[in-house]
Order: sequence, then C-alpha cells, then structure tokens
Amino acid sequence: MVVVFVGFGLLIGNLFGFFGMGGSFLVTPALLVLGYPSTVAVGSGLAFVFGTSVIGALRHRDHGQVDYKLAAIMTIGMTAGIELGKSVVFFLESTGMADLIINVAYVGLLALVGLFTLRDAWTDDGSDGASFDLAERVQALEIPPMVTLRGDVRVSGTIVFAVGLAVGILSGFLGVGGGFLLMPAMMYGLGVPAAIAVGTDILQITISGAFGAFTYAQSGSVELPVVGFLLLGSALGARIGAGATNLVDEDEIKGYFAAMLLAGSAAVAANKLGNVYGIEILNMASTVLIFGAALLVSGAVILAAICRLRGDRTGTWCRLTTS
Repeated sequence: MVVVFVGFGLLIGNLFGFFGMGGSFLVTPALLVLGYPSTVAVGSGLAFVFGTSVIGALRHRDHGQVDYKLAAIMTIGMTAGIELGKSVVFFLESTGMADLIINVAYVGLLALVGLFTLRDAWTDDGSDGASFDLAERVQALEIPPMVTLRGDVRVSGTIVFAVGLAVGILSGFLGVGGGFLLMPAMMYGLGVPAAIAVGTDILQITISGAFGAFTYAQSGSVELPVVGFLLLGSALGARIGAGATNLVDEDEIKGYFAAMLLAGSAAVAANKLGNVYGIEILNMASTVLIFGAALLVSGAVILAAICRLRGDRTGTWCRLTTS
C-alpha cells in the first residue's frame, strides 16, 4: 500500500500541477473505494490538498500565472463556505446517510462539470459557446466593487465572493479543495484565461485546503500516514505538471480535465452500485478507473508536453495526444 500511495501521489501531483486542482477530487473517492470512512476520506483529501498545493503555487508563480487579487477574494468566500459544508457532513454522519449522499453528489457534480468542459473543448469556435455568453453576462453586471483581473477581465468583486462561498460549501461537503469546481467557474463564469485560472486556483487552494484540513484534523478525521505517502510522490509530479501548462494549449487542458472528471464520476458510481448489489466486478472496475485514469491522463499530459518541446507533431503518438 505504501508503493501504491506514493505512486498515486506522483500521478496526482502531475495532474494537480497541470489542472490547478489539489487532487482530492481523485484522492477522496479513491479512499472511499479502498474502504475508508467518509469523514476520514474527506479530511485526508483536504490535508493532501494543502501539502501538494504549496509546491504547485510556487511553480506557477514563477510562470506568472497567478492573479493575487482574484485568489484573495475567492479565499475569503471559500473559507466561510468550507465551515458550512463541514457542518453538513457531520450532521449527515450522525444520521448514517453521509456515505450515500456524498457518493451521489460526487457522481453528479463530476459528470456534470466533465460533460460541460468536454463539450467546450470540442467546440471549434469558443466565441459562439454558452460559456462565453455566460462570462459576458457576468462581466456586464455592475455590482460594486468592480475589480480588474489579469487577462483584461473586469468583474464584480461581490460576484467573485459569492462564487467562492458556493464553491467553499461544496468543498467542505465533498472534501475537495474546490479546484474541479473553481477552475471551471473562473474560466466559464468570470472569463479568466485557462492558464491564469490554473495558477490562481492553486494559490487559493493552498489557503482553503489548510483551513479545511485543520477543521477535520480537530475531529481526528485525517489519516496522516496516507497523506504523507501521497505527498511524497506528489512533490515531483506537481513540478512536472506545472511546467506542462506552458506547453499545451487551452483546448487540450480542457479536454484532459474533462476526461479526469468523467473517470472519477464513473468510478464512484461503479463502487456504490457494487456495494449495494454485491457485484464484486463493479468494485474492481471502480479501482481500475480511479488509478487507470490518473495514469493514462498523466502520461498523455507529459507526452503532449514533450511533443510540443520537440516541435514534433507528425508522429502517431504526438497526433493522438495533441489532436
């Protein structure tokens, strides 16, 4: 299990550095699949978020991909939201319904965001998409105070705070750093460029992840050995993934992001159905999906970056990973 957690941490670290997500969107369902209680899976996921995000934030800062103003507003909103979400988890735990509701929520949210992102990545002309219209509508709302973000984006600070609060509630409830929700919210809701959304997301996750992990640790819901082994592997992976964001274009980032979310959704759904109906093959399938998706997408990201570095877009593998 030590080898599994270190290797999984390496893969997640690479994905984290590339997508701007702390990795708990995979760590939490993976721990659920392995049989850990829901509160421990949630708390350990948030603890992993904090540790690995520090590494990635420094790397993205070096690439100039961080908007400190946006991160500060989002962090304030998310910090308040996480506390509310955590209260909901422990209430549901007392009723015995936490595992079911958290699993169902994971399946629905991961699938919804994944499908939306995949559709956007496959759209040839993004200016005609609904996501672009949404960002324009949000930016047109003159609710003071107005703030100017990197990438020439001007938007209401009140709306930014409200988005952070909503994501924070879901973060505390699902045990995620908020990256798989916050990154799409910044890109599609606020109109922030993908590379800046990734870097800013990681900086914000550093703070909100620390707060979330602390609140769960107070209740003894953090499995420190598991978190430690995951962080050991993610230290190198985060640096590799962060460097790849400078080499892969925006549509490729969205496509890989969507693939990971859909794989996570399918894995949690298979695990829950397997437990309910006693179908062992579904439990096995959920484990394969969680670990296999991380391996395949992480490898595709690295290969795409290598192809771009070499300027080689003629080989078969390069065409597969960059088309």
